Amino acid sequence: MDFLEPALALDETHYHEGYRNGYDDGLVSGKEEGRQVGLKNGFQVGEELGFYQGCLDVWMSVIRLDQDAFSARVRKYMEQLAALVSNYPLSDPEDEQLQGMMREIRLKFSVITGSLGAKLGYEGRPTSSEQDIEDM
Repeated sequence: MDFLEPALALDETHYHEGYRNGYDDGLVSGKEEGRQVGLKNGFQVGEELGFYQGCLDVWMSVIRLDQDAFSARVRKYMEQLAALVSNYPLSDPEDEQLQGMMREIRLKFSVITGSLGAKLGYEGRPTSSEQDIEDM
């Protein structure tokens, strides 16, 4: 029997015990961290969708007061945006199409504001360069 075997066995025991403790701690902290990230991202999505819905509400109020306030083409874009916003699956955050749907909403909003000659945009969303940095 090698005189180093007990030391190696003790080292191996401590290694496995440390791994188990770290793994268990990681499970607990990982769930909490995931929850916090989910809350933050969910809030940001809700805030952005609320911004678009608020703009739609104002525009629809204007239309109710004056049917000719916007061209038929712009009203059609507004209806399309309203459908996109209302069909966004808030209760299914794991839907793989969410990013594409949000891009479509942003694009439709840009088309509307461009058609109106309005410089209006959601300020809470990072610019594309900031988004690229965050995605790294």
